[in-house]
Amino acid sequence: MFGCHFGRLFQVTVAGGSYQEGLAAVVQGLPPGMRITEEEIYGDLLLRKPGADELSSPRKEPDLPVIYAGVNAADTIEGAGNANCTNGTPLAILIPNLDRHFIHIKQYQDTNRTPRPGHASWASFVKYGPDDDAVGAGIFSGRSTAPVVAAGHAARRTLALFGIEVFAYARELAGVRCGEVSPEAALASVRAYRRMRRDLDPFHREIYAKGRITPEMRFLEKMRVLAEVEGEIDQIRERAPRLSPEEVRERYGVHHIVNCPDYAAAAGMLEACNGISATGDSAGGVVEVVATGVPAGLGEPVFDKLDAALGGMLGIGAVKGVEIGAGFAVKDMTGSRCNDQMRAEGGRVVFSSNNAGGVTGGLSTGQPIVARIAVKPTPTIDRTQQTVDKYTLENRTLAAITRRDPTIVARIWPVAEAFTSMVLLDHLIAHLGYQALRERARG
Repeated sequence: MFGCHFGRLFQVTVAGGSYQEGLAAVVQGLPPGMRITEEEIYGDLLLRKPGADELSSPRKEPDLPVIYAGVNAADTIEGAGNANCTNGTPLAILIPNLDRHFIHIKQYQDTNRTPRPGHASWASFVKYGPDDDAVGAGIFSGRSTAPVVAAGHAARRTLALFGIEVFAYARELAGVRCGEVSPEAALASVRAYRRMRRDLDPFHREIYAKGRITPEMRFLEKMRVLAEVEGEIDQIRERAPRLSPEEVRERYGVHHIVNCPDYAAAAGMLEACNGISATGDSAGGVVEVVATGVPAGLGEPVFDKLDAALGGMLGIGAVKGVEIGAGFAVKDMTGSRCNDQMRAEGGRVVFSSNNAGGVTGGLSTGQPIVARIAVKPTPTIDRTQQTVDKYTLENRTLAAITRRDPTIVARIWPVAEAFTSMVLLDHLIAHLGYQALRERARG
């Protein structure tokens, strides 16, 4: 299988499947000396994992990562203080599947002759034949985004060293749109939402706050704990803190489920999505991702434009469109309205608008990078659909019997954050190297 590798200088390879033993990410290009732990990676994974609320699949995967390689197991010399720091070798992160019981596998076995409309089921069968990993859609499952989020966390951490911050949120869901919000207000809201989700997550409390897994433990010790957790998932979930939506809003200032900086819109999104789900159907929407602090000049001309690289978010499952800045709205603009006019102010260039989304000619302008992804409705629905028997090509009908998400929008925003971070870091490494060469050449 090809296509599971990303990047030129910051590189990521993902592996695994929905009902295989787990998933994995191998990351190259991180600087040595950066401390990274499973708890920190989990802080991002818990935002996209299933079973967290009424808008996600009831599958109860805790998505607890294990760092297998790429960090120092101990101080390199006594008192060096570099235990658990990256050491320049590839960082390998494993995410075991813990909620993959035979009853669920049997459901897929019973329906795998009939490809699910909207899924990759038919195309992957044609490509890979009868040995195609069709149980839970394999690598075509939304679970394949978990290692992307893990790798993206490492990229976000590195970008932060240079003052670059990447964040995302639900811009539209089930036809309900977020009002206009400044990047500063949106960032503050996303930070608060992240804090809320971490504080209320039962696995963070049980595994990390209680010290059941620590950076000092060996790999096999951590796997022993995960084997225990596999049998405790329901009990741990039952111990989750219970706050009412009103208490969440009062304490954190955010919606209890939907990551949207416009609280009224978030409440409307949840209501509209639940209304659609009650009919057995599903909803789509739009996620906006923003990067601030990006220096001007990232990107390359022609084939390696920064906006073209961001268009690679079409590689995220369920994403059917990517737009930068004003996007498709530019078709209705005049040049004078579309152009982001400039002026000098306090020794720097200031723009009057950001219709370009922070990218012109494939290069960053120094403004916030703004991209949006269009997310299709979850294809697994509780309605009868027309399909075929993929072995005999006889016509068949299919009703969903597997676990499903009413929408993917509420879980895909951390994936957009991760992917954008990977793109920006890949281009930042090239940019810093090019600028160093330019300065040296000029003497």
